[in-house]
Amino acid sequence: MKKATIIGAGLAGCEAAYQLSKRGIHVDLYDSKPKKMSPAHHSEKLCEIVCSNSFKAQRVNSAAGLLKEEMRTLGSLLLQCADKCAVPAGGALAVDRKLFSDMVTDAILSDPNITYIPEELTAIPQDGVVIVATGPLTHEELAKDIADRYGQSLRFFDAAAPIVAADSIDMEHAFYESRYGKGGGEDYLNCPMNKAEYEAFYEALVSAERAPVHEFDVMNPKVYEGCMPIEVMAQRGVDTVRFGPMKPVGLRDPKTGHRPWAVLQLRKENAAGTMYNLVGFQTNLKFGEQKRVFSMIPALRDAEFLRYGVMHRNTFINSPKILNSDYSDKENKSRFFAGQLTGVEGYMESASSGLLCGINAARLLCGEDTITLPPTTMMGAMARYISDPYVTDFQPMGANFGILPELQNRPRDKAERGQAYADRSLSDLRAFITENKLS
Repeated sequence: MKKATIIGAGLAGCEAAYQLSKRGIHVDLYDSKPKKMSPAHHSEKLCEIVCSNSFKAQRVNSAAGLLKEEMRTLGSLLLQCADKCAVPAGGALAVDRKLFSDMVTDAILSDPNITYIPEELTAIPQDGVVIVATGPLTHEELAKDIADRYGQSLRFFDAAAPIVAADSIDMEHAFYESRYGKGGGEDYLNCPMNKAEYEAFYEALVSAERAPVHEFDVMNPKVYEGCMPIEVMAQRGVDTVRFGPMKPVGLRDPKTGHRPWAVLQLRKENAAGTMYNLVGFQTNLKFGEQKRVFSMIPALRDAEFLRYGVMHRNTFINSPKILNSDYSDKENKSRFFAGQLTGVEGYMESASSGLLCGINAARLLCGEDTITLPPTTMMGAMARYISDPYVTDFQPMGANFGILPELQNRPRDKAERGQAYADRSLSDLRAFITENKLS
């Protein structure tokens, strides 16, 4: 009998189990519930939604909507359940969280190919095909086992700076240069500010509204000091940020010939150079506040934020060093990781990684080659991003158009551009499904 083991019965684990089962593979699905619950979980049911009940936008010309349409095309269990228990939410797909969890639980527990085992595994099994999908609040013993196996390549919190789309940066107010001319000429994109611009930015930064912090998100003070939010740093004095991540030393603005008063440096986030990271701008501001305050920097006045900064408890592996683009371990093709543990960020992103892990684990057990979806698809692009060796300061990432290859004849209108991405993705996905005989 062909069999796989899955650790974790959240969104990624349940989707992976379903994909394996529909391909005739038996699954042992382990979860610590109800004997041991994480601080965020309260229900004994599987696939519990612990934060917002929204799965983001429905429209296919949005990144989140395209991701869901790709998952529907590949036969996602979670999308089937979500569509059946949707509640009104404007243009978003939101669900009745209890009904959603009930429906997924019923589907998993009634599946003859899936054996649900309510026990905690404190170490990854050595033998057989295994999918680890324990999520951002992985219990301490298993987290230690993962850290020991992979040379401490495990993070226990997000301290992520925002990422913006390269083509939305105002290059009239930016210039390429490394400090003192060191390194490559285009290693950093600099966003200068004069004294008045910086002081206005500073006042907005120290008065901006912060996101609430859950008790289980509170970090070790020593760790917290090393990834201090930019707004906390700013409260130490008007020049603290200007002498820290926004220090202008070693730089001259080619437009003025002088050193700026302050400089935000942007660094390429991916090999294609379609995304830029705001260096040193880890933040816990509310998303709307990040957009408002950081857009006061002249080069970012019309910036499209692909990911906002976050600071919260989030166990995830250093995937670019550990995983292949099929979510398998580089050192052990029989071991897969899925969900937020891999650094994909979001409910459906987690489920989509579980979907691909389930497909690939089944193919491996059936003697077939594993797959990575085309880079033009959102699911394929995310898998490539989390396994991209170019990404050295890895932080979690959700679905966004910035990770997709550039369009030919790129429309200027945002909605038309999104539709063009979606049309290309779904066309390539359907062709890929036919070519690879994916059921």
